[in-house]
Amino acid sequence: MKITSCDAEMTATNEPEGRDHVTMSPGLRVYYDEVEETLTEDGKEPTNGPSAVEQQQMPSSVPIHKLVYRRWLKFYHQNSFLVLVSLAILLAYAYPPLGAVYLQPQITAKWIAVIFIFLLAGMGLRSEELSKAFKRVYFNSYIQVFNFFVVSGVVYGFSRILLRLGALPESLADGMTIASTLSVSVNMGIVLTKVVGGDEAAAVFDAAFGNFLGVFVSPALILLYLGLSAGVDLPSVTLKLFLRVVLPLLVGQILRNFVRPAKVFVVRYGKYFREGQEFCLAFIIYTIFCKTFLKGSAATVGDVFIMIACVVFMLVLLMTLAWTSLRVLFPSHPKLQAMGLFGCTHKTVAVGIPMIETIYADSPLVGLYVLPLLIWYTMQLLLGTVAAPYIAAYIIRREGELAQATEPQPDNVLEMAESGASGTAANQKHDIAPPSPDETIGSIDSGSATNATASKQVEDQPVFDKDDGASESHPDAIMESIELGNATNDRT
Repeated sequence: MKITSCDAEMTATNEPEGRDHVTMSPGLRVYYDEVEETLTEDGKEPTNGPSAVEQQQMPSSVPIHKLVYRRWLKFYHQNSFLVLVSLAILLAYAYPPLGAVYLQPQITAKWIAVIFIFLLAGMGLRSEELSKAFKRVYFNSYIQVFNFFVVSGVVYGFSRILLRLGALPESLADGMTIASTLSVSVNMGIVLTKVVGGDEAAAVFDAAFGNFLGVFVSPALILLYLGLSAGVDLPSVTLKLFLRVVLPLLVGQILRNFVRPAKVFVVRYGKYFREGQEFCLAFIIYTIFCKTFLKGSAATVGDVFIMIACVVFMLVLLMTLAWTSLRVLFPSHPKLQAMGLFGCTHKTVAVGIPMIETIYADSPLVGLYVLPLLIWYTMQLLLGTVAAPYIAAYIIRREGELAQATEPQPDNVLEMAESGASGTAANQKHDIAPPSPDETIGSIDSGSATNATASKQVEDQPVFDKDDGASESHPDAIMESIELGNATNDRT
């Protein structure tokens, strides 16, 4: 599933590209208005659309089939995975034996497609992001614990209640539990975090780290909740998980980090990895539902709609719980709160579907185990898209509040000014008071007396002959005595 931001997008209709025929984002409209005002002030008429020559060169109309084709390409580009999944299920329903028997799904879907998906996942996994775990240990640990354990625990308890009440068949209830044990989505959480202005670096790390943990944690949680009664051969499943999931993931990491041609390949063609994984996932889903439709199922259409409603309810409840807890635990980090909302509740299909196919390869109910995950994935995209504008507005508002809280308030400024004024007054109290007139006259008399005493001492000094080895009084000593008196007068 691909999501594109339309913040800087400008689309035109078939009419001439004037201002009245262009849909602009708010930023582009403000810029257009500024340019128009500038041209008007300069005495020039603003242009509104192409010139007459350009209008003659433009085609009068666009064929309807081209318009439909362009609309379809845009829709497919934004919803490629859902389109592929829908086509796969319809084709499986149309002729189940093709994918269940003739295409040899035991080899093509269960081995080749799964290994290819995790090999590309290993080559595309930015392991250098794992080194950032120690920078935000508390936050990253909370995201992983909530995503794996809190979500799975709540969904497991809710599904058992529905199962006890007879509202859902056991296959769909188990499918909800299996979906809840999976790790965070690889790309969707990152894209939504970027759209709302959240912490994209944290989203990249938690996606990489969560999917790495999910290879080991998810099978353990599935066995913990559902046990071996679901038709699982533990030694066989462990060996298949290692050969189909863990080993290709490790090989992909080795190629990415230690083989130079592979590094160049990742840099050049890494943007196509996701499309290749989507086609492989669609093929696996096709073979799964071919087998489900061929063998039949006890679940009815009504049960499927009840399961969809339950998944939506669970997702809304968990998103509310995650948002509330994040605001309490990380009140001064709105960008982390936004990222955590998606990281705590999103589930991956890129890792989940191959893992479910590997664990329940021989089960006729594998299609019903996969169906809740597909519903969860679709609903998390829908709810995330609806909530994105409100989350973006909250981040802007909350950051403004935090910035305002760190600035000095007017009352504090007045208190600081008054404190400074009182400090100045206190310093003035400790300064030497100006002398009175009597003290000034006394100081002058004292200085004069000092000068007279110095002169008398000079006159009384004995004069020695130079032959006796002594000298007369040094002129500097005389000047020092005179300057001492003058200094006293100056101070006065």
